[in-house]
Amino acid sequence: MILELDCGNSFIKWRLLGADVRSVVAEGIVDSDLALLESLKQVNGLALKHCRLVSVRTGEETSALICLLTDAFGVSVMCAVSAREMSGVRNGYDDYERLGLDRWLAMLGGFHLASGACLVLDFGTAVTADFIASDGEHLGGFICPGMPLMRNQLRTHTRRIRYGDLAAERALESLVPGRTTVEAVERGCSLMLQGFVLTQLQLARSYWGEGFTVFLTGGDADLVAGIVPDARVVPDLVFVGLAMACPLP
Repeated sequence: MILELDCGNSFIKWRLLGADVRSVVAEGIVDSDLALLESLKQVNGLALKHCRLVSVRTGEETSALICLLTDAFGVSVMCAVSAREMSGVRNGYDDYERLGLDRWLAMLGGFHLASGACLVLDFGTAVTADFIASDGEHLGGFICPGMPLMRNQLRTHTRRIRYGDLAAERALESLVPGRTTVEAVERGCSLMLQGFVLTQLQLARSYWGEGFTVFLTGGDADLVAGIVPDARVVPDLVFVGLAMACPLP
């Protein structure tokens, strides 16, 4: 089995691949290193042969997780690293090592799947947009707060905004003007995301006309899928790039 990890700022997304690399045996999302270990230990017949991961956490946090995995399962861990160029994609940052590894891998995966120009939109704790031309040149991108950050900022700085996750989910069943605080906040934030996406599409068309592929990934991609009907929704786009950055021996 192959363990793949996407270690974000808030959560760790994991999945186990079978021996043929194409079948997903188990997967999940956890909020801590220990929760990851517990989830893995509950998998029947767990037999790890390889592990590869991408992390946007600090070096100390990433090293601690690697030690836990090595001690618990006796497996060596491959970590994705930054590169100026890989798999035909050229990093567009002036200091290429400053580009987030999750964005870099999503770009590798998107360009590989599109075989041409693409716009990669990732909806997680933060929302990112990256533009990759048909020759593999990364033209740059944008970062803005995602739904969790927008929601939490309003809850933190506005005393009267208090509601739970279930109420938030129900509020997003419609986008008509809200008649309660939860509806107003959730729908307002969702519309901000949609406005961001429409702006990215407009910019992409100014570059490439209609000759590009749009990829949607990340936990909140479904909030904007309806306004980009031709987009390819690829929840595991980072893992596509991870396999390219960390090929198995």
